[in-house]
Amino acid sequence: MRAVVIGNGTIKSYSRIKKRIRPDDFIICADGGLRHARMLGVTPDIAIGDFDSSEKDENIKSCVYPVRKDFTDGELAVNYAIDNGYDEIMLLGMTGDRLDHTLTDILLLSKHEGAYLVDDKNEIHIVRSELRLTGCRGKTLSIIPIYGDMTGVSTTGLEWQLNNETLFFAQSRGNSNVVTEDVCTVSVRSGMGVVAVNDGE
Repeated sequence: MRAVVIGNGTIKSYSRIKKRIRPDDFIICADGGLRHARMLGVTPDIAIGDFDSSEKDENIKSCVYPVRKDFTDGELAVNYAIDNGYDEIMLLGMTGDRLDHTLTDILLLSKHEGAYLVDDKNEIHIVRSELRLTGCRGKTLSIIPIYGDMTGVSTTGLEWQLNNETLFFAQSRGNSNVVTEDVCTVSVRSGMGVVAVNDGE
């Protein structure tokens, strides 16, 4: 079961993003994500937030929160997906000009092993043990430590392989590798990192 969370960030190519949505996805809009849903031609199953960025649609089930609250609408939407048992969560419209929201939304991926973020150019995952990716041959892949050093890092299917090595926090050694196989893996013994795949188009 997959939930798709649509936020109020930037989507430039609706045709590209729409290809990522499946007919059986459960669609959760975080407030202003409603406008993206309309452009994507999908009907949300629920809209969540304070609705300061969009008007609540009476035809769509809504969960309304006050404007003054401790969590972003995006986090509330991700929490809803987690609480309802979805084993895969794809985040769309969760990057853009608000760098604070973009950083927060990337870190939200750490809440759930099956969560990942997709925008017009990138697919972003969190790795804490092992990550397996398919269909990325020829794309650029970066591994970025975000919670101290990453130790015991090993990879397969990349041009520059790592074999039980350390990627140090706030250093860029893991940036700009290239996927050379149909299947690639990133594993880590300790620590946590962002794995960002960029299609380069």
